[in-house]
Amino acid sequence: MTPPPKGADAPGAEAPLLSVTDLRTYFHTNNGVARAVDGVSFTVAQGETVGLVGESGCGKSVTALSLMRLIQSPGRIEPGSSVRFEGTELLTLSEADMRRVRGNRMAMVFQEPMSALNPVFTVGDQIAEVARIHSRASRRDAWRQAVAMLELTGMPAPEQRAHEYPHQLSGGMRQRVLIAMALMMNPALIVADEPTTALDVTIQAQILELLADLQRRTGTSILMITHDLGVIAETARRVIVMYAGEVVEQSAVGPLFATPHHPYTEGLLAAMPRMGRRRDRLRVIPGTVPPPTDWPTGCRFRARCQYSWDRCANEHPPLYDLGDGRRSRCHLAVEPGRRAHPHEPLAAQAVPAR
Repeated sequence: MTPPPKGADAPGAEAPLLSVTDLRTYFHTNNGVARAVDGVSFTVAQGETVGLVGESGCGKSVTALSLMRLIQSPGRIEPGSSVRFEGTELLTLSEADMRRVRGNRMAMVFQEPMSALNPVFTVGDQIAEVARIHSRASRRDAWRQAVAMLELTGMPAPEQRAHEYPHQLSGGMRQRVLIAMALMMNPALIVADEPTTALDVTIQAQILELLADLQRRTGTSILMITHDLGVIAETARRVIVMYAGEVVEQSAVGPLFATPHHPYTEGLLAAMPRMGRRRDRLRVIPGTVPPPTDWPTGCRFRARCQYSWDRCANEHPPLYDLGDGRRSRCHLAVEPGRRAHPHEPLAAQAVPAR
């Protein structure tokens, strides 16, 4: 098996809405260079929902901010990176041109609604501002659009809520406000960064159903960023798994859940709580994500992997093509027999017994 060409998920297919190629976002600090996103490539098609998953510290949110060009110093997107959206290279646009894309054709739902919303303005004013900036709507028309968008998101009493401030709304309502802001200009792509974090399971389900319903109505594409594989199972068609700043597996949802290839994906799925499984049998992945200032040589997951061998320490694995659109950054793709001989990972020595 050989690595596929970078940046192309489906050769010969229609040009994707979003194409990310060799994205590298580094933070130049006093403690060294933190390679938070280190050569990430993927695509999102028109009308598609793609899940981007991984544990905290793997680079998911930095990837999202990079797509929106919201990285601040000491971070920077490195030369050679490419983010093409609707045929335009975003990384070479002027800031003025990027502002016309951001919030208009490409919008983001941030993971913490209390910090994403301005506490001194009503939510109606904040939503209306999007229309006033991008379509130059009058104050009255922008307000009407804001109320209509709140109604579209299922906000109870939208006219009343539009006059309220963020602290007067529940977490689920604030999340609906962020979604209304993102949808205000009918964008082609929504980047949703942990849109259900800190919400109870009932509100989570409502928000996910809302996003799915709005996608059916508007045809927008969604990049769903989360650590929750359950959310991905409910919403996405394809999954991109990140670990230590890299993509380690790409697959359609069904095959990934049925037969995960990369040991990290295997560990994530094994750690999911399931009905009928005793609490003391809940599995964990030993160890933690290594610091981005000191990624290991070879395979970055090898210290936490139960299948690792000498090749994993000496040779950094490419993203192997497994066929049927599946890819995995694991040498098991070419030496599958090693899977029959698992062992205790090195990182398990630092994990207390359960």
